[in-house]
Amino acid sequence: MSDATFPFGGIYAATICPLDATGAIDAEALHAHHAAVLATEDMAGLLVNGHAGENFAMERQELSEVVRIARSVAGTRHKVVAGINCERSDIAARMAEDAAAAGADAVMVFPPFSWALGADDGAIVAHHRMIASAAGLPMMLFQGAVGSGKTAFRPEVLARLLQIETVVGIKEGSWETAAYDATRRLSRRLRPDVAVMASGDEHLFPCFALGSDGSLVSLAAVVPELIVALDRAVARGDMAAGRALHERLYLLGRIVYGAPGHLATLRLKTCLHLLGRLASTRCRPPVDTLPETEVARLRESLAAAGLLRAGSPA
Repeated sequence: MSDATFPFGGIYAATICPLDATGAIDAEALHAHHAAVLATEDMAGLLVNGHAGENFAMERQELSEVVRIARSVAGTRHKVVAGINCERSDIAARMAEDAAAAGADAVMVFPPFSWALGADDGAIVAHHRMIASAAGLPMMLFQGAVGSGKTAFRPEVLARLLQIETVVGIKEGSWETAAYDATRRLSRRLRPDVAVMASGDEHLFPCFALGSDGSLVSLAAVVPELIVALDRAVARGDMAAGRALHERLYLLGRIVYGAPGHLATLRLKTCLHLLGRLASTRCRPPVDTLPETEVARLRESLAAAGLLRAGSPA
């Protein structure tokens, strides 16, 4: 849960965006998805329009619609963080304005995919500053996975980004525990007011054990009760309970985020479908359908998490 030190700390579900048979946003299903996640006790809020929400495949007006629906569900009790993912800084700034107008409490800046191939340090900082200025809201950073080029910020770049006054949190997606710890230590030294939040779904437990101010994570859109329980267990020092929850979550995290990574959202939607919480697994092209072998592996991982009976056809 958030507190006075980290107002944007706590557990946030990085939600998916249901689509109808025509490929348009299914507003009713999205509303239900958000409501189901937020029904979990101690859930701090929603991260919408993240990678799991197919932000890179959404039109500008669709992104605003997702935020408006999230706001209508979240009310005043839960926070809504809106992802901003765009190659052009000026358009990204307009998206941030849209998110603010639609009711977001904060924005999260996702590094454009082209940065993986290389990006000028000054351009990275300028991109974030332009968005921060346009949004007029608290801002979260996204630390990319090790090995993903300059979407993983070097310490020198991260230090410059932490100079932006409106930064309140970091979704730490290094996907490597040592790198996570290095980011946490750097942030604590330079900006102790900024929440550093674990993001590597299959290794949340060791990151929580090292120290985390919460998490913005897509597994919380599928198993919100388990993610919250893991956070609570580590917070109270019950490592045995935390380890047991980690064992339940590990296989699911590994399969959802295994190679090829661009299928992660489809796998999340498939999990929700298998659990009877989502009618359609449709994603934006070129993502299509999973082979039955993958569906079987997801069914196995949900059974390992105690959510389905082994061999269940559901």
